[in-house]
Amino acid sequence: MTEQSKKTNNILVQGSILAAASLIVRFIGMLYRIPMTAILGEKAIGYYNIAFEFYDIALLLSTYSLPLAVSKLVSARAVQGQHRNARRVFLIAIGFGLVVGNIAMFACYFGADFYARAIDQKGVILPLKVLAPTILIFSIMGVIRGYFQGYGNMVPTAVSQIIEQIVNAGVSVGASYFLLRHYVGDPDRLSYGAAGGTLGTFSGAVASFISLLIIYEIFHKSFGKLIEIEKQTEAEGEASDPERPLHVLHLIILTVIPVVVSQTVYQLSGTVDTLVFNRVLRAKGLSESIRATWWGIYSGKYKLLTTVPVAVASAMGTAIVPGLIAEFVRGHREAMREKVAVAVKFNMIIAFPCMVGMSVLSGPILRTLRFWTDTNTLARNMLQIGSVSIVLFAFSTLTNGILQGINKLYVPVVHSAIALVVHAVVLGFLLDHTTLNAYALMICNVLFAFIVSALNWRSVAKYLDYKQEIKKTFLLPLTAAIFMGVSTRCLYDFLHLALSASVSCVLSIIFAVPVYFAALIVLKAVTKEEILRMPKGAMLVKVLTKFRLLR
Repeated sequence: MTEQSKKTNNILVQGSILAAASLIVRFIGMLYRIPMTAILGEKAIGYYNIAFEFYDIALLLSTYSLPLAVSKLVSARAVQGQHRNARRVFLIAIGFGLVVGNIAMFACYFGADFYARAIDQKGVILPLKVLAPTILIFSIMGVIRGYFQGYGNMVPTAVSQIIEQIVNAGVSVGASYFLLRHYVGDPDRLSYGAAGGTLGTFSGAVASFISLLIIYEIFHKSFGKLIEIEKQTEAEGEASDPERPLHVLHLIILTVIPVVVSQTVYQLSGTVDTLVFNRVLRAKGLSESIRATWWGIYSGKYKLLTTVPVAVASAMGTAIVPGLIAEFVRGHREAMREKVAVAVKFNMIIAFPCMVGMSVLSGPILRTLRFWTDTNTLARNMLQIGSVSIVLFAFSTLTNGILQGINKLYVPVVHSAIALVVHAVVLGFLLDHTTLNAYALMICNVLFAFIVSALNWRSVAKYLDYKQEIKKTFLLPLTAAIFMGVSTRCLYDFLHLALSASVSCVLSIIFAVPVYFAALIVLKAVTKEEILRMPKGAMLVKVLTKFRLLR
């Protein structure tokens, strides 16, 4: 195996570790939403999700960009053997994180009342104030995670994310139940219940932060050894100049700003949706209760389920950045194109079956997760029609990371801004001039991802002189996914004649996995060499050869 192939394999391995952790986190997130939804009801879940829309923006402005920014700067220095400068980046970034984290925390806490008045939802004030301290914790965690990621190590991020979500799940359910019972008869009872859920987020962040500190202490000696090796190398040759703190801070800010703006615009669609949706439908005479319920279904069911598979794209986007930076520093453009091709294909192989499976089994999945009510088919219809957003968001998320990895930091900003404007205009029109109501949110969610994907595709091709392969990356995985979807739905309908919806759904999903990958092999969408590059690829090849799917 060539050195380049080993590097590409490492991206897939590290990306798969982070993707697996992200999927576990999302799965736990779905599981604890079942009892939370049952405990709180649609209206309180609506308060909970609306509070998170504002919180997410504050988090993006202060901390979300730090892992990527630190990862980029650390990776660029580590590949040149400048480990002391990499450590300077880490220490100065910690100070930067403390400052912006505190600012965002106070803005979130004291801005809760203003936000609630702006959207006419006073029930979000308390849960939002409980969330505020979480921002500061994530600021510091983001720097630590970015430091490890810059060295190509995604394990600390993965472990801390899983610990965070486990604690979050337990506290969220327990606190929601306790506060709802404790405040029976209080007019703000549902707001207190939603605050129980956000208390879980804070508790999970604290647990995750502690785990990262422990992991950092374990790896501290390894970083020290790298610095010692650098000193020995310098003693035998030319020493690298230590970077001045102000210069490092300047680089951090220059890296953070475009990433912050890009991700803020990218995520701002949720806040725009909240404002437009509530204002337009309030003007049409719809009550706060109905609006909160519809929003709870859209955000707590449709968006929650469709964003789970996108975790793979987010993980691959994070994992590919250090590798792209390293090749960018070396000037190896062909190696960069190879990494992009592998990452895009890997994502599409995962995204297409998730899209088709979510569509054909939308009702059974909702029933299995206890997200279904006999009088409400809104979530099912959204999943059936809007599951295409899975592929679009997977592609747009990954290509955002690719563009940031090749230092085209402002390109995703422009693309997301264009998509946001079109998204907002179309949403306002659909809400005001049609009776689509909550369906308009789903339609514009898909539209936003489509515009960003199309613009990003063009830019990646332009800046990397990259020609995207279509047949094996898109068409064949889609064909295999459609075959899987038809056979899986037929199996579900057959099993449901004798078994419950939940059991039939689980068995059908288990059946779908080997059917899809067998279809990929039969259609020759993946080669033996590509399978060997995947995590546990040798084992997969052995199994496939045994079943005569590979030669």
